Amino acid sequence: MTTKVTREKGGFWVGLAAAVFYPATRLFSRSEFRGGDRLPREGGALVVFNHISEIDPVYDAVAVHSAGRVPRFMAKHSLWKVPVVGSLLRGAGQIPVYRGSGDAQRSLRAAVEGLADGKVVVIYPEGTVGRDPDRWPMYAKTGVARLALDTDVPVIPAVNWGTHEVHDYQTKKFRPSRRRRRVVVEFGEPVDLGAYRGRPRDAALLREVTDAVMGGVRDLLGSVRDETPPVAFHRPGGRRDTGSATVAGGGSEGATGPGGDAGAAPGTERGTGRDGDSPVEQA
Repeated sequence: MTTKVTREKGGFWVGLAAAVFYPATRLFSRSEFRGGDRLPREGGALVVFNHISEIDPVYDAVAVHSAGRVPRFMAKHSLWKVPVVGSLLRGAGQIPVYRGSGDAQRSLRAAVEGLADGKVVVIYPEGTVGRDPDRWPMYAKTGVARLALDTDVPVIPAVNWGTHEVHDYQTKKFRPSRRRRRVVVEFGEPVDLGAYRGRPRDAALLREVTDAVMGGVRDLLGSVRDETPPVAFHRPGGRRDTGSATVAGGGSEGATGPGGDAGAAPGTERGTGRDGDSPVEQA
């Protein structure tokens, strides 16, 4: 027996996006959206995704919406200047991210306010499409820890797998095929951050919380892929970082910026070393 999902109301612009995104996901691939019951039916939630393709937000928006909630993505502020796209983002209540400026804190405040108002905020802590040659999560920015600690909402790891076969960021090839491509989007159980709350806020704590959350994303991706993930996180430039001292696993904007971190010791594995930004990213 199919249970009917009661959807959060999103208004005209959310409806317009749904009218485009749902058919797109069906046209581009066979899609599986799993674990939607792990999103709360109401109230705020911070959904933390890996990032392997520029089309991830299309599938992730449908996955969240299919679970009955309206996603609020943290997206590059320059998109607000694009005709039609900017109107859609404003109308759908998305959150502009200002990087490398004094307005960056404003992005985090807007996300905190959205969570406090009972919204679902979607974040990609890697800050860009991943550069790990094996497509495991990269060393993440600590803005996600700031959001998690500034609010008391569920922090839900979530993963994409297969979107890179539809659109490969590295080769820039777009290869949709409902018959040949399979995309999975899965939500995991909330990450327990109780041990971190109430501790003095410093760079080390932000790194520990970030690693704990991204460790949940990494392990969930290993389950979806049916593979054992690496303990360390890839860093642009070819290094792997083992994360904080208390959590196995983990670019940085600096310890004082809204997405900054404390840095860490380099690993040894080579990577692509390329840099760049995704349209949907984290402060």
